[in-house]
Amino acid sequence: MFSWLSPIGLYGGFVRRCLTGAGLTCQSIEIDDETTIHFWGPKSSKMKPSLILVHGFGPHGVWQWRPQISFFSNDFDLYIPSLVFFGRSTTKSLQRSEVFQATCIVKLLEKLGIEKCSIIGTSYGGFVAYHMAKMLPGRVEKVIIASSAVNIKKIDNDGLLKRANVEKIEDLMLPATVTQLRVSITASTNRTLPYLPDFFLNDFINKLYLENRKEKLELLNGLSLGRDDTVDNITPLQQEVLIVWGENDQIFLLEKATELEELLGEKARLEVIKNASHVPQLEHGATFNKIVNDFLCGSDD
Repeated sequence: MFSWLSPIGLYGGFVRRCLTGAGLTCQSIEIDDETTIHFWGPKSSKMKPSLILVHGFGPHGVWQWRPQISFFSNDFDLYIPSLVFFGRSTTKSLQRSEVFQATCIVKLLEKLGIEKCSIIGTSYGGFVAYHMAKMLPGRVEKVIIASSAVNIKKIDNDGLLKRANVEKIEDLMLPATVTQLRVSITASTNRTLPYLPDFFLNDFINKLYLENRKEKLELLNGLSLGRDDTVDNITPLQQEVLIVWGENDQIFLLEKATELEELLGEKARLEVIKNASHVPQLEHGATFNKIVNDFLCGSDD
């Protein structure tokens, strides 16, 4: 399909206009001899607080934050990195864990000279954000973990496969067929979406899921979280933590959010968004933005 006829290409152009309209530019930095991180960020710091948005598995990272871009760019210097093997971020390293991803973004912050920041991570990106907060207790000021069961257990993965009626986790996280993509969309959203023709979904798969598929499978297999049925490795963070969850999340059930709040201790609190599933920042962007902004700005309203 010609790029100018591609629905994905057209939407990608719209998102890029949102980014540039918010004063962000497309940049890449070699963080070490092996790894290059691609990100969207301001041309130069405007002396506003820095806010890092960390995406999950799925479409381009910036797509997962579209409703947040214009809203938060007024009061924050936004940085939206592509995790390794997403977008144009690459590495020669053989490491594949979420801890490695966190280390890479920490190195990016160092290269950019960002001394203080807050972090929002969604789903897989929440795993990364949690580890970043542990690595930088004095530099990460506040943490938002959205739809991200950092406390995932092996049994939770088994339950997810049963709920989605798929055999392997990659069938859901890295769909390779139209049928798998329909299942993934249904599991991730609370809304009844209009019928999407196969050509549209095939375009989605070809442009967003097939790139670096082998390496992304390695990322799924390289997760250090969820390998057994204990959560002994999840300890409270020094920072204030906001946990945001959709009440109908079918990827990570709401019970995981309440358990995570307990595990993270007195500095953590949970906000549940009604009629939302696994992507509340997209399904109810205005509500999500207000909850997060109130937390970042210290409002109790």
